[in-house]
Amino acid sequence: MTVKDICRPKEELVSAGEDTSVRELCQLMDTRRVGCVVIEADDKPTGIVTDRDIAMAFGEGESLDEWTAGDIMNRDPFTTEAGDGVFNLCAKMAEHGIRRVPVIEDGELCGIVTLDDLVVLLEDEMHNISEVIRSESPPYQTP
Repeated sequence: MTVKDICRPKEELVSAGEDTSVRELCQLMDTRRVGCVVIEADDKPTGIVTDRDIAMAFGEGESLDEWTAGDIMNRDPFTTEAGDGVFNLCAKMAEHGIRRVPVIEDGELCGIVTLDDLVVLLEDEMHNISEVIRSESPPYQTP
């Protein structure tokens, strides 16, 4: 299974430019119910802003209108290729300690994979496996 098989497509990810105010980022995250915004230019991810990044910036006492995505974003975010394997992606996410990964195809941003997406995938697969076990096992007897 490849990353492209499980990623949320570009139409579903939330993105903005570096000049977007932090207040606008907060509104985007709230409206779209996401924990990050991919910062992009020319269809390439140049950064990522997470809800934690915003919380840390707000802790500095600045106004949300004074700061922009460019001020607080994680520059040059870790990305993965659409054709990479899911297991390889999981290992890289653990190695780098990241929860959200923009997906690149043909040099352009095409989607995003989050830890939540991987947990849902794992739950689906565990359900399928348990159904196989259940169908092959004798029923439990009550004492």
